[in-house]
Order: sequence, then C-alpha cells, then structure tokens
Amino acid sequence: MSKTSRRPPAARSRAEAQPFASLSPQRVLEAALSAGLEPDGRLLALNSYENRVYRLGAAQGFLVLKFYRPARWSDAQILEEHAFTAELAEAQLPVAAPIGGGGGSLFHLGGFRFAAFPCLPGRAPELDAPGAREVLGRALARLHQVGERRPFEHRPTLGIGRLGGQARRIVLGSQLLPEALRERYERLSEMLLERIGGLYEEVGPVSHVRLHGDCHLGNLLWDEHGPLFVDLDDCAMGPRIQDLWMLLSGAPAEQQAQWGQLLGGYAQFADFDFRELRLIEPLRALRMLHHAGWVCQRWTDPAFPRAFPWFGEPRYWEGYLNDLAAQLPAIEEPPLLAR
Repeated sequence: MSKTSRRPPAARSRAEAQPFASLSPQRVLEAALSAGLEPDGRLLALNSYENRVYRLGAAQGFLVLKFYRPARWSDAQILEEHAFTAELAEAQLPVAAPIGGGGGSLFHLGGFRFAAFPCLPGRAPELDAPGAREVLGRALARLHQVGERRPFEHRPTLGIGRLGGQARRIVLGSQLLPEALRERYERLSEMLLERIGGLYEEVGPVSHVRLHGDCHLGNLLWDEHGPLFVDLDDCAMGPRIQDLWMLLSGAPAEQQAQWGQLLGGYAQFADFDFRELRLIEPLRALRMLHHAGWVCQRWTDPAFPRAFPWFGEPRYWEGYLNDLAAQLPAIEEPPLLAR
C-alpha cells in the first residue's frame, strides 16, 4: 500500500485542493540543491496557475524551476515533454530545453516533481512589427517539421472528447454554474459538441503532429532573432492549425492580412492542408468549453479564485453562455481565412 493511499480521506482532499500548500521558498531552494544546482538565494515566483514556476539565481546563471501539479501528468508524459523540447533545441529552434542532472531531467522531492530550465531573456512579442509574423510562421513550420518525425506515445491527442466532453461534465458537476443557467449551458454545449463532431466528419481525417499545443502570445517571448517558445506543458498530438489560429486577432480584414503573413513564412518550410482552416471555429469553441471546465476543476486551489474572481458570478456565466451561443453560427460559416 502506498503512502498516499494510507492517508485519511480528509487529508487527501486537502492535499488535492491545495496541492502546492507546502511548497515554501525554503522547499524550493532545497529542491534546487537536491537537483545538483547551486542556488544563491535569489528567488522570484512567476505567473503560473496550473503549475508553480520560479526564477532562481544560481551559480549557473538564472534558471527557471517548474514544479508540476501533482497527478496531472504521469512521469512518462512529462519526460516526453522534455524529450520533445530537447529535440526542438537540437534542431536549433528557440526553446528552453530542460537541464539534465543525475541521469535525467525530472526531479523528485517530498512529493513534488520539478524540472530546471535556462532562463531565456526576451520581451513581449510585437507581431505587428514588419516581418514579425512571417518570422513566427517560419519557426512554427520548423517546429512542426520536427513534430511530424514521430508521434507521442504518452502525451494526449487534442480531440472533442478531451477538450469538450470532459470539460462539459466538469462544469455540469460544479456548483459554480448557477442553477438558473444550468439548462441553457447543457443545451448549448450539447449542440456545440454535436455540430463540431459533424464538422470534423465533413472535413475528414487530417494529419496530426506533435504540437506546442497552447501557442498564444502569453507563451511567446521575443529577442533580437525572433520568437522564443516557452512552456510546452500542453504539448500534444493535433492538427497544425492548433498552433496557428490563436495568433490571429482583430476584424476579419486584419485577420486575413495576419494569416497571409503567417502563412507566407510557414510555407517556406512546410506544407499546409487548407482543409484545416475549417477547424478554426470548432477549435475556438472547444477551447472555450475547456477553459470553463479547467477553472471549475481547479477552483479549490486558492490561486484560481484570486486569478479569476469573476468566475463565480452569474453575470460571468451569462456572458459566457452568450459567447457559446455566438459560436454556433460561427462554426457554420465558411472559413474566414483564404489560401
């Protein structure tokens, strides 16, 4: 019998609700020492909800320590993330590869699993700068070239069940969803998932590659050479468009222009299946469903009510349901973007 299973139910419940409660600054420094690093005492908590991430001063220079949320990923899944990141770095793509030590890149201390990465200096991306989206398109094409070499064996595949169906069950089981709006959410989410499933069948099979998986501006930095991809915590198998559509914003004409620039760079290194454009609005809908389920699932972690204080208010859910309703006709429309 494992140590975890011997804990009384109340203790397990508290640990699951506050998984990082015992992760004090002293414990972080102890973890760094246990991994063979040489911390100098400088420690700064960085913004992160799913995991806990720190910038650490050390003899090796500034490092980033990432403590994984317990029970979210298996060791095999985390090591696949690390291996993919290292493979990208070997291909000279701008990523921070995990630092190996003691025979591996995943460390354990006191029930926590963590990894260390070099701290890459960079600034917030300015994609409207001349040539920026073309440079980003080239980098993403190269990332996908590496990603198509082999599939993940342990990481998940982005799909309707994981992003949509599972999230829907979590929301319907949560007390955060106002009872007065429960029936409308149930109906709208069911209609969305049915239509998304039908559209996937209309598009037909598209190739899946290893992806960044969560490629939005918050997971990008920029230096004098171009983009830096940070945090591959959500890397997964999926269609290439998943790493592209979140980089578009604004009015339809603006998105068309942005897409042309992004594709202009992408096409220099990789082919693109234009059928995948039909998946943009379904993927947007799935992301909306998944986000609500994610916050509901994590609500007992004190970091989430602090970060999303509006999430428990009826007016938030009313607006959210209006956004879901707007996605139904959006899914039915022809793709906004062109070849």
